[in-house]
Amino acid sequence: MIPVVTVIALGIPTIFTGAIITENIFRVNGLGQLLITAIYASDVPMVLTLSVVFAILIVGFNLIADLLYAILDPRIRYD
Repeated sequence: MIPVVTVIALGIPTIFTGAIITENIFRVNGLGQLLITAIYASDVPMVLTLSVVFAILIVGFNLIADLLYAILDPRIRYD
């Protein structure tokens, strides 16, 4: 189960970051479109904010994966 948790935990943030390209191609409004618009407008605070949001998603899902490792395999201990 641990490899499955790893693949899923790393795949979910990829869906959010992949939305940048998908929203730009299909002209759907969302975080990806907002990021592209902010880049074209040289809106540095918005670009930094959205970059931090995507980074928090990645770190958060990695934390969830690490906590699930301890639940799924009792040999893994975080002391």
